[in-house]
Order: sequence, then C-alpha cells, then structure tokens
Amino acid sequence: MLPDAFARDYIEHKLDGQTLSITTSEGNVTIRAVSAEAFEIVYDVKNDTQFPSFALSGETAPTDVRVEDAGDSIKFITSAMSATIEKSPLRIGYERQGSPLLSEETGFFADENSRGFRFNLTSVERLWGGGQRVLGMDRRGEILPLDNRGAYGYSDRSDAMYYGVPAVISDRKYMLLFDNSARGEMDLGKSEADILQVKAQGGRAAYVVVSGQSYSDIVQNYVGITGNQPLPPRWAFGNMASRFGYRTEAETRSVVDRHFDQGFPLDAVILDLFWFGPDIKGHMGNLDWDRRAFPDPEGMIADFKQKGVNTILITEPFILRTSDRWEEALANQALARDASGEVKSFDFYFGNGGLIDMFDPAASAWFWEKNRALLDQGVAGIWGDLGEPEAHPKEIIHYPNWAADDVHNVYGHQWARMMAEKWARDFPQSRPFLMMRSGFAGTQRYGIIPWSGDVSKTWPALQAQVEIALQMGVVGLAYSHSDLGGFVALDSVVDDGVTAVAFDRELYIRWLQFGAFQPLFRPHSQEQIPSEPVFQDEQTQDIVRRYIRARYRLLPYLYTAAWQNSRTGIPMMRPLAFADDSVQAFTDQSAFLWGNDMLVAPVTEKSAVQKTVPLPTGIWFDYWTGQKYLGGQSVSIPVSIADIPVFVRAGAFIPTVGDIMTTRDYQTDELTLHYYHDDSVAASIGEVYDDDGKTPDSEKKGLYERLDFRSAYAQGALRLDFSRERHKAYEGQPAGRQIELIVHNMKNAPSRVMINGKKVGAGKDGAARRYSYSKSARTLKIYWSWQSDKARIDIL
Repeated sequence: MLPDAFARDYIEHKLDGQTLSITTSEGNVTIRAVSAEAFEIVYDVKNDTQFPSFALSGETAPTDVRVEDAGDSIKFITSAMSATIEKSPLRIGYERQGSPLLSEETGFFADENSRGFRFNLTSVERLWGGGQRVLGMDRRGEILPLDNRGAYGYSDRSDAMYYGVPAVISDRKYMLLFDNSARGEMDLGKSEADILQVKAQGGRAAYVVVSGQSYSDIVQNYVGITGNQPLPPRWAFGNMASRFGYRTEAETRSVVDRHFDQGFPLDAVILDLFWFGPDIKGHMGNLDWDRRAFPDPEGMIADFKQKGVNTILITEPFILRTSDRWEEALANQALARDASGEVKSFDFYFGNGGLIDMFDPAASAWFWEKNRALLDQGVAGIWGDLGEPEAHPKEIIHYPNWAADDVHNVYGHQWARMMAEKWARDFPQSRPFLMMRSGFAGTQRYGIIPWSGDVSKTWPALQAQVEIALQMGVVGLAYSHSDLGGFVALDSVVDDGVTAVAFDRELYIRWLQFGAFQPLFRPHSQEQIPSEPVFQDEQTQDIVRRYIRARYRLLPYLYTAAWQNSRTGIPMMRPLAFADDSVQAFTDQSAFLWGNDMLVAPVTEKSAVQKTVPLPTGIWFDYWTGQKYLGGQSVSIPVSIADIPVFVRAGAFIPTVGDIMTTRDYQTDELTLHYYHDDSVAASIGEVYDDDGKTPDSEKKGLYERLDFRSAYAQGALRLDFSRERHKAYEGQPAGRQIELIVHNMKNAPSRVMINGKKVGAGKDGAARRYSYSKSARTLKIYWSWQSDKARIDIL
C-alpha cells in the first residue's frame, strides 16, 4: 500500500456529454466514454505540464451514458460497461455487463521522480501485452521497462526492445493502456504478486480501460479508439530482396536479375545505408545518393519499376557533423536543442551529430523535403531506422517544451505521423510504405510496418518471433515481422585461429518457411551470409521458392485478411486463443491463426521430425496433403525439412491465383476457390476483397469489389451461394471471372451438379461449365464463368 497522502475524497461530479468530471480533495478526475467499450481516465496533477494523448485517435464514438448515485458511490454506465467510483477514498472499479474486470488499488500516485497507478490482480490472472519483448506469452510476474531501446543480437530473452507498448490484455477480458509517453515501467505482479503497477518519470496521468466479449473484440475495440491501420500497397505483401547491404548500383541490379533468372518472385529491393555513403560510419544524414557507387539511381529505379520491383531506402533521424547536410540542418533549425537553446550534439555509434526534432513543425518540414525528393525520383517506400531514438540525450528539450525523457517513447510515433500526413498531402494517389523500427500505442493509424530489430541467427531467436508478432498484433500492430533468417551472425573459430561466420542451413529454411505466413516476407541479414535465397544451395532454393510461390498464390486470402485488419484491427497473425476464446490457449505460441481460416505451426526446434500442434475445436485439414483431423486436441504431425504444418478450418473458402513473378501481374479474373467441406459444417461464409492495390482509402472511395461466399449443407446436399458487391470501376477490375471451384473432402462423386438451376456435365475439357471428380484426392472440381452479381451452385 502507498501512503494515505495519495488518497482523494469525492466532493462533487458533473456529467457533460460522454464525460464525467469528478471534483476531489486533490484535484479533478475525468472519466470519458470514448466508446461503449472504453473509458479514458485522466487525473489532474497540480502545476504539471499537460501532455496530449498520443495513443488515442481523437475520435469519440457516440454512445449513451448515464450516472447513478448510490450515496457512498456513483456509477458511470454505458450500454456495455460501467465504472463504479467509491467516494472515500476515491477508488474506481470497472465491470462489463455486471462482471468485474479491473479495480484500482490505491489508484493514482505521484512523487518527485514518478507518477502512476496501482491496480488489483486476481490470483490466477494472466496477461498479454507490452509490445516487443521475449518473455513468453503470459507476462504476469515480469517488470516491463517502458523505454524503447536497441536490443542488438537478442535471442531467448529480452525485457525491453525497440518497440514497447504500455498496454496489457487480461484473460479476464479487459485491456489496460497506460497512456503515458515517458520512460517508465509496468510491474505485472513481480514486486507484489497481486498488484499491477504502472509508472513513468513524467508525462500524462491517464489510463484507458477497454472491454469486450472476446479477445478479438477487445482488440477491435482498442483499435477503434486508437485508429485503424490503412491498407498498404499490394506489392508490400510480395518478396523483398534486402541485405546489410547492397554497396553499388551494379550489385543491386545483379541481385534483382538473379531473382527472376532463378524463378523467384520479387516485388521490392531494399537499400541499407550504403546508398548514401561507402562506409557504415560518417555519412548518416547525407539524405542523398552516393553517385560514385550509384551513378544513375533514377534510371535504376525506373528499370526496376518496369520489372514490377519497387525501391525502398533506409533513412535515419540523425544528421552527423561529417555528413553533407550538417550546415544545412543547422541553418534550417532542424536539430533538437537543449535548455539553453543550443543544438545538442553527441557521440553515438555512427559518429557525432544531432537528432531531428520531429515534434517541431519546421524541423520535420525540412526533413520531409529530403524524403519527398527521393519519392519524386520514384522511390516507393521509406525504411525509418533507429527511431527509438537509438541515442536520445536527456538534456534535449523538444518542441514546444518537452523534455526528452517525457516523450522518448513517442519519438518514432511522431516521425511516422509526420511521414504519413505529408505523404498523403503530397502523394495523394499512392499508399505510403513506412517500415519503421519504433513507435507507440496507436502508431498503426499512420500505416507503420514495424519489424523485430537486430535478431540473432539462433533457434531461440526464431522461436521468439512468433511471440513478438502475436504480442504486437494484439495491441494493434498487425504488420510486425522479422528479418527472415536472422540478422546478427555468430562467429565460429575454425582452423589456425581464423574465424568464419557459421551458417545454419536448417534454421534458415525454417525461418523462411515461417516467414511465408508473416505479414511481410523480407529476408535480411548482415552481409557475411547472404540473406537472399537465390544465393543458397539448390535444395534450399527449391524449398524456399515453393513457399514464396505458395504465398503469392494465396495473395487473395492474405490481401483480404489485410483489408479485414484495416476495418476491424484484428491482425493477420492471431493467437490460438482467438479461435475458441480459450483461456487454456492463452499462453500458447507453438502455432497461430493466419487470417480467419488457416493455422500455421512453425517448426522452431533443430532436427525436428515431428511437430505437436494444438488444434482448436472443429475439423481441420492439412493444407499440403488434405488429411483430415479432429480439433479440440493436440495432434502430432511428422515433418521433414521440406514443410511446416499448415491447416485449414472445415467450412473455409480459400481463394488462390496462378503463379506470378510480381504483384504487378496480380489479377483475379481467373480465380481458384477452395472450399473445405465437412458434413459437420452446416453453414459457413467467406469473402475476397479486391481493388487496384494502390489507391489510398479505396473502400471509402467505392473503388473496390467484394466477393461473398456462403455454404449450406443438409441431408447430403451442398449449396454454395456467390454474390459480389460493386461500386465504381477501378483499374484492373475484371468484368467477370473464370472460376475453378475445388470442393475438398468429397467422399463420393455427385449425382448432379447445377449452376443457377442448370445441370452441368462431367468432363468435357474446354467446356465453359463442367466438373470432374477425383476419388483418390476426394475433390470435386467445378469450372464456370461468373458474370452476374449472384450465382448459386448445388451439389447433390
């Protein structure tokens, strides 16, 4: 318990719209219903700097509220949840439809060095959250530093990394967000077993409680108040060639050509820091091409574009004294200053220099103009590195008058915001691609694509990537992914004392197999070992090529899942607990759901010959073999180096396209639709979202098409209904579609197949409408042309 000096007593309250203001003996407390499922709570701190909420989007969902006064307490009620405020001492508890969620212990506290909140934990409560950490899925019993920082070469444990999020989700169905941007910590029952304490050195005295009926509802409700991730360009889902790094234009061109020569699809090439200088140190801040190494970057970018390959460049928020831009940055007042008003320069790994003040409109405008010049040249994406920021002296005072420590954790957030807003202003016809290493709660609304940093090439590090991606996804950051294959190489001593970099071929293959089912597919590594599969042995190439091609074939499914994320906030990679809302699966990271209907179980153990997979309830099918499994149990799956277990839920519609070498050639005019039938599934639904893959806000503008599928099964008859929702025409929209419908798990040949009430014949290759049945594969294939808004297939 904290001293009684922190106690507050109720004096009076006032309801204004959706905000309840409470006057207390120690200042005001406000509770705002941001939505029916979310309360924002703000405690006034006397004589304190007022910080805005960086996490909340600023939008409030209209909801009915009321207040009930019970004498010794008052209750603030929405249609979904309520806050009960005990008057003396002031304490707040939260319920959802009468069931307790969370309660303050002493509530708010403050001293000379920190401020924060204390909450009660039940004895068996488990917690997700905190963003990037390697601690296991249940983070109860840990202290999580709130201090975005580098974690070079991490492997099996890391309590603080590049991108922390001050939020937790409880298996009791609530989320707690500590809405504070300063350095601090979350103590999740480590110091005191039954207390959750959050504190920071300064910043905002506020938190947010979010509720929901299910885990997925909580994520959706949280994203609803912090902002939805916009849909990225479709090419972002393709294969990316990346390494630390390509040193010349000739080398970069050669790598791109090598992908196509060896049959590897490719959509982007990423240039690390050698594009602006020949050395790792000394050149950061040039923000322009080293034309000795890249004599014709504009021509190179244009040539790549002709091949369907997009160019992405790394940038950093530091300007070194030795760079070409130091004097220009000083003249434009772009660099952060100290309390005396002098530019704060400092030494760090890359040299001596200063930090762009992203909070200063003038500084960020200068920095944007350098990025804009690159985009004008044809660059398609920006990779923002070191945005924690990696070096952030506490002497810095950011615009307007914010101490570095108070806004440290939102520096990357502000960078992403600046880039997204100015990109939308200056390039309104293209979707931003912003791959950035750090941010805050809510940064997803600026389109950020985070990655898990400089991970080591080890098996524990691979295992950690599942945990990191899932933990980031449940706090709104659905595009978290990893440097496939690992980034940091481990040295091994060989003969005569000479060291050579060890390459674990099996680890590399397993990582890239897993990567085929991550939001982004981006091998990346230090250059001692090439990260690109085109430089590996023939067997490795064959295995990885097959997985990359499988990813491209599944683009309609993946792109639809990404569109669903842009609407609901539910990530593409989801914890297994999302399947059945299962408390038992809360800590499981051995497998994950990929979209609504697929399950992926990465092989993360060396020399594994089998993988135990916990299948949610229902019927599941092996995606590779079609074998049927009963869910609600763990199954043991034999594995070879060629495959990892992937499953499809019974009743699922899985859309695929043919092989393509770049998403530029992506079309849905010829669509293969897999339906996974089982007699236990009486009804199911599916959908495909399609647009031009590049126009921002295409759905809001009506420039899209949605295909809806429904199944109904009873007494041996399967009915499949198809409909399409069309608005305005978009580039590449097909007038109709040639459909190959593959119905899996059909025990017998049908006696009759009818399309829109007309009987379809078997066989007859070349006929517009036909079907064929394979007894050995237990599949029914139906070929037909879909030209109308609605269609129906009956299989009898």
